Amino acid sequence: MFKKILIANRGEIAVRIMRTCREMGISTVAVYSDADRNAVHVLEADEAVYLGNSDPADSYLNIAKIIAAAHETAAEAIHPGYGFLAENPDFAAGCEDADLVFIGPPASVIRDLGDKTVARRLMIDGGVPVIPGMTQTKSNPDKMAHEAEKIGYPVLIKAAAGGGGKGMRIVTSPDEFKTACESASSEAAGAFGNDAVYLEKYLAKSRHVEFQILADCHGNIVQLLERECSIQRRHQKIIEETPSPALTQALRQEMGQTAVAAAGAAGYINAGTVEFLLDQENRFYFLEVNTRLQVEHPITEMITGIDLVKHQIEIAAGHPLTLSQKEIKGRGHAIECRIYAEDPENDFFPSPGRILFLKEPKGPGIRNDSGVYSGFEVPVEYDPILSKLIVHAENRDLAIQRMVRALENYVILGVKTPVPFLIDILKSKAFQDGDTFTDFIPAHFKDWRPELADADIARIAFIVDAVTASQRINNRVQVSDSFASPWATLGNWRM
Repeated sequence: MFKKILIANRGEIAVRIMRTCREMGISTVAVYSDADRNAVHVLEADEAVYLGNSDPADSYLNIAKIIAAAHETAAEAIHPGYGFLAENPDFAAGCEDADLVFIGPPASVIRDLGDKTVARRLMIDGGVPVIPGMTQTKSNPDKMAHEAEKIGYPVLIKAAAGGGGKGMRIVTSPDEFKTACESASSEAAGAFGNDAVYLEKYLAKSRHVEFQILADCHGNIVQLLERECSIQRRHQKIIEETPSPALTQALRQEMGQTAVAAAGAAGYINAGTVEFLLDQENRFYFLEVNTRLQVEHPITEMITGIDLVKHQIEIAAGHPLTLSQKEIKGRGHAIECRIYAEDPENDFFPSPGRILFLKEPKGPGIRNDSGVYSGFEVPVEYDPILSKLIVHAENRDLAIQRMVRALENYVILGVKTPVPFLIDILKSKAFQDGDTFTDFIPAHFKDWRPELADADIARIAFIVDAVTASQRINNRVQVSDSFASPWATLGNWRM
């Protein structure tokens, strides 16, 4: 087993990986930029290496610097987390060339599955159902338009590389095709350095259902049940749950077996996710494989009791899987809400800035994977995710209730967050009925605004605080900027 692992990431995912490493007795190395000098992941690590300024190209995307940091600290392996270099085949290959273990699939697998048209061809050859569409990219909008006519509108223009909703456009008629194609290609070039796009048939009112898989280098592959990720904004997930309210046991078993077949067809090793679209007739189609740990992996951990990061590390160290398919059972229901620094009233535009106060929810069945604290400056340079709030309960209704209570007790001041928006989604009849589709937010919450009552209470609290400030100072009741000492937190005591 490894003695030391470098985590080539930041924020909550770096912290989450470090905590498993600590349980396994493995030392950790953090890397950081100027913006993250005082970040939680830097404080949690055993060692930390400065990479450069806050520009991702000079820090978290700089392969040479990260590999040098691993050598400098005598790390034996690198865990990429998700985002940044996690799905970059050149990074995986660079680790291999530098005699470092990349905790993820081989570079060749990342390269094949990272190109969605290549992945589609692999799945077709492996007998996995795919969405009707192209298996080759084209650069000429006129030729693409001809393909769209053959597929039939509406169509979805997709970037061949990358993910996260970048380079995607839904086109409903020929009149808007050329502009949408050029826009998608341009966005893909900026996001992934690759402007290649292709077309798929757009499936209206479809569900996004994915299966977690683990595969070792000894030929063993298991699936760890499904996650429903249909609640999305700008093609990016914000609420995930497991099990899916749409799946029967027979359909779950069929999709799980198909996910294992997809992993086998790709020669997959380590943790990954096989994503499907499920249409209104319960027909499912291969969407893509995410060649990394998913943001939503904690809900799988909650219902199965399996630490996915631990298994990632063990697989990367060459150990065979210690899990059999028969052993993997789900218990209860889990939901995850992603907490971003963003403004849901302004098309979810990022809301960077200083967190003035933070109070995390606590209680039975609540887990909060966080990478921030009171006083932390949320940088403008990176994805604005602050934390992942996860709950687990006996059934879906209880899990929804628990998540609503947890969100209502989650206080983040100084930056805008979607917490009130998430509460309204969870309380909606459509969500509670399990009527969740990828167009859920535009269908039900397109013009969402928060209840004014909460804002009124906040204004009153501000006025009361301002009026009583001088009295509190006179009575010496002001709050200290420093952390409370142990003596102040012990309660009533005497020596």
